[in-house]
Amino acid sequence: MFLLPTAFANGGARLRTKKLPLYAVRGISAYLSVTFFFIAATYIPLGDIAAIGFTRPFLACIAAILILGELARSRRWIAIGIGIVGALIVIRPGFQEMNPGILFAITAVLLSVCNSIMIKYLSRTEHPDSIAIYQAVFVAPYALVVALFVWTTPNLEQFAWLILIGAFGALTQRALARSFHAADATVVITLDFLRLPVAALIGLAVFGEWPIIWVWVGSIVIIASSFLLAKKEAEDKEVNKQASNIPS
Repeated sequence: MFLLPTAFANGGARLRTKKLPLYAVRGISAYLSVTFFFIAATYIPLGDIAAIGFTRPFLACIAAILILGELARSRRWIAIGIGIVGALIVIRPGFQEMNPGILFAITAVLLSVCNSIMIKYLSRTEHPDSIAIYQAVFVAPYALVVALFVWTTPNLEQFAWLILIGAFGALTQRALARSFHAADATVVITLDFLRLPVAALIGLAVFGEWPIIWVWVGSIVIIASSFLLAKKEAEDKEVNKQASNIPS
């Protein structure tokens, strides 16, 4: 609903594409990834799911280097490593025996990595708004087919929350597509570690949940890693820009 104005602006220019098959595959990976995370939550604690989820930057960095040919800069590996340490400080996982929840969570992470790589690949030729629009175009029918078997009509309050989720979801997809268009996938995915400290602050402000000391310690590590990486990448980009303007 929130993407419709963008989809039909300029005579539907953002809907014109020659990569519908890839968009369709990306829609499947996105839908299954979210679904598997929800299923995993019925088996294992959210902390364990979060711990598994933060293997995504490491796996995605490897995929971006092998599949997309991105540079394997040492600072990116260092930033990812520090981010993982910060995430583990926050979560401090203590896994028990292997169970279906862990398998669902790992599968969800792998699908999420595939989704990120496809976004980056599409961003090379497709407009960021097109990538965001087609995410909804394909995910919605996939989800509807499955939801029909267990459908319960939401009440007015639930509809209000769903509308708010839709608004944030649309903004997230547009911002994510633009970030992959502007920077390498390894950089964008590393900055994804910032979700942990942001979530902790929202929990404190909205729900009055005071995080334990390890959340703050890990958050400082994550923020420092992300800030230093973004700063260094910006400096290198400016240097390259200035070098390109020097006459030969």
